[in-house]
Amino acid sequence: MQSELRLMENAKMENGVCSSESVNGGEDVWSCEESNASSADHLVVMVHGILGSDTDWKFGAEQFVKMLPDKVIVHRSERNVAKRTLDGVDVMGERLAEEVLEVIKRKPSVRKISFVAHSVGGLVARYAIGRLCRPPRMENPKDLLVNACEEESKGTIGGLEAMNFITVATPHLGSRGNKQVPFLFGLNALEKAAGLVIHWIFRRTGRHLFLTDEDEGKPPLLRRMVEDHSEYYFMSALRSFKRRVLYSNVGYDHIVGWRTSSIRRNNELPKWEDSLNEKYPHIVYQEHCKAYDPEQHEPILLENDDSDQLEEELVTGLSRVSWEKIDVSFHSSILKFAAHSVIQVKYSYMHSDGADVIQHMIDHFIV
Repeated sequence: MQSELRLMENAKMENGVCSSESVNGGEDVWSCEESNASSADHLVVMVHGILGSDTDWKFGAEQFVKMLPDKVIVHRSERNVAKRTLDGVDVMGERLAEEVLEVIKRKPSVRKISFVAHSVGGLVARYAIGRLCRPPRMENPKDLLVNACEEESKGTIGGLEAMNFITVATPHLGSRGNKQVPFLFGLNALEKAAGLVIHWIFRRTGRHLFLTDEDEGKPPLLRRMVEDHSEYYFMSALRSFKRRVLYSNVGYDHIVGWRTSSIRRNNELPKWEDSLNEKYPHIVYQEHCKAYDPEQHEPILLENDDSDQLEEELVTGLSRVSWEKIDVSFHSSILKFAAHSVIQVKYSYMHSDGADVIQHMIDHFIV
């Protein structure tokens, strides 16, 4: 009861968009018209990146609600704010899963769920949905692994129908490897040195990103997250969504490289020229990649390089589900060197060039 009163006290209204702060952090956003709010049955969970907060998605959340007023309720997560983002992808994922369950309990009218996550938040969201997923019962439990490329059977996320899973500039393949962190200039010595000291700066999260967390003889966490493990249905969770989307910067993102954010090998990075549509001037390439069945393809032979081999395992594992890959370029923008934030429109007064990316998300969103 006190929680509900606090929500009412903290309710805010701006330009037809209502919001309320939850007691444990985060913010719910919806249309201020009562009829629209009561009919919305689709929960959209927005997750910020490292050292971020729920305000990072303020512009995106408001645009979703304004353009889909009778469809969605947006929750901007803040359970992993600021320095708490350094606690590790797994710890943050557990917190996010608990937060989502609390929101669902608070919003009994919701029937569907989607995620929109930026940067490391995409990895946290992948962990959380693995925790929240309940795959369909099958006669043979091994079918979920054997028929990894089949997407006919759908599980639920937190008991809700899974709709869109969208990541924006997320390092799905980690940050270790050539040019995965562009500000290291692709210099092998710098990249190796970063892997040795990153935990001093970004603690457990840094170890997860650089794949140096081989605790108790287990593979790195990101490697484990391309399979189902006991009560963690990481791949079944991804497979449960109607669509999975990757928005990636092709350049000028000095934090997350194009290859890791788009789940591609070097030779799969496409050539791009100009915008594909006047409505979305910064979107320069799109492709729909079907689910990949490793049993129907010859294994890719690599040189004896552990990082290349591990990266290949991540690419192959994540490619077992289909992805929509949307490539973005801010090469003509004044703030092109801030592409990592512009693609999210972290600050609307400064990163407005990324508004067409948010518009593209909404226009193609399955409600």
